[in-house]
Amino acid sequence: MTTIPRPSFISLLSALAVGAVFGAATSLANAAATLTVDLESAEATIRGWSIMEIVSILLDAGWAWAGLGVLAGWRATRGQGGVLTGRRLARGAVVGVVALLAATATYYIADTIVHDVSSGSYVHDTVYWWVASALFGPVLGAIGACAGHPGVIGVLARLTVPVGAAVQMAVLPPGRNDVLRNIGQWVVWTAAAVAVGLVIARFLRVRRRASRAEAAGNDLR
Repeated sequence: MTTIPRPSFISLLSALAVGAVFGAATSLANAAATLTVDLESAEATIRGWSIMEIVSILLDAGWAWAGLGVLAGWRATRGQGGVLTGRRLARGAVVGVVALLAATATYYIADTIVHDVSSGSYVHDTVYWWVASALFGPVLGAIGACAGHPGVIGVLARLTVPVGAAVQMAVLPPGRNDVLRNIGQWVVWTAAAVAVGLVIARFLRVRRRASRAEAAGNDLR
């Protein structure tokens, strides 16, 4: 009988903490963003924007939440070398779910406090996103666990978030007007391009070093 290995207490605590901070920060950023613009003004509604609104749409984007699951999986397995094992993938999958569950809970707890509504106001939303977390969290966490692999699998895992972010901003850009959407796209596409370049450059550098080491070893034979 195969058992799923349980992550260490520290890994679970870390995933809970990271998720809780992300969820609360996203809720507070959304609340702060609404205070930075006069939505009763037609000009502000059509062309208005603020730094906090940019922060808000970036944190509350789907790719950012997916990135949280990937980050949790990577953090929980980064000290296990580059070998991919079932235990490693399972550990990443579990903490991916934990981080997203914690983020969802703190997000709606913060929303309840900020908007001064009853404690049961966001029950259905919370349950809905908990179900989504349980479905997608294992996949995202496992991808994060693969990010430490030195080969092509690791490269693909590390490219998941920047490529996913770029695609979402092209297909479903968040923002209440074109100005916000355009700024958000520019920020994400620029960051994604830099991230992709760094990942590929690092991979090629590691491959060159490995090739040189192999060539040097052959010369000594």
